[in-house]
Amino acid sequence: MAGDTIIGVPFEPHVPLRSLLQDSSEPDEPHGDEVSRRLFKIRSADTSGQRSSASILISRMYATRGYRTTPLPEQQLPTRITLVASEHEDAIGTITIGFDSPAGLHLDDPFAEETDALRRAGRRICEFTKLAMDSVVRSKRVLASLFHVAYIYAHRMMDFDSLLIEVNPRHVRYYERMLGFEVIGPQRLNRRVNAPAVLLCLDFAHAHEQIGRFGGKPEYSLLERSLYPYFFSIDEEASIVGRLKRTQPDAAYSHRRAGPQRSAHSRG
Repeated sequence: MAGDTIIGVPFEPHVPLRSLLQDSSEPDEPHGDEVSRRLFKIRSADTSGQRSSASILISRMYATRGYRTTPLPEQQLPTRITLVASEHEDAIGTITIGFDSPAGLHLDDPFAEETDALRRAGRRICEFTKLAMDSVVRSKRVLASLFHVAYIYAHRMMDFDSLLIEVNPRHVRYYERMLGFEVIGPQRLNRRVNAPAVLLCLDFAHAHEQIGRFGGKPEYSLLERSLYPYFFSIDEEASIVGRLKRTQPDAAYSHRRAGPQRSAHSRG
């Protein structure tokens, strides 16, 4: 259905977006020469079917790397939003945004020292977890689109300013180069997946600057070795924000309902 689609995106980066942003009542059907184009849709995983599909993808992709994982909760939580990219209703990518609250973040274990230092410094922190991409797809467009919509939720809708992720030490350089993350925590054991992890931080101000410079300009990917040319343009981002405010008016307040960020002295 068009109503639950945040945006429809062609796999080919040079093809203009077929967006469902302007009129949510528009039938979700291809038009003209779009029939032959491959499109994927990004949705908030609000239904049991979407969440089950995302969980299966996470389990399959984590298992190939020898990681342990758990299924997504049956329903979205007030402090977590799972996004899913799908083609013909099959999940090809997923990411979960976690917002800081009195309950803390997943990566407080094992990085409480670093997260508490950020809280004391007044940073509004969030995390991206359970990132999984279908290995058959291998599309920078899908990964960039998921990251951009997650950024919109976290920064544009909810006003968080710092993003934290845990990555395998082998993948640190990729996230530094492709998105501008910086290492802020040493290698430790991530007990949730039973694998070593390094803590990385991205200042959303840096992401905002890069989106302004490169977003919506895939031709720049020949010169700019990052994911930002595959992000949406500033105008497209503004349209997505407008659609989310119309279709999910309570989203910007969900983290406030959950309470303030966890105290640096709390270990809950």
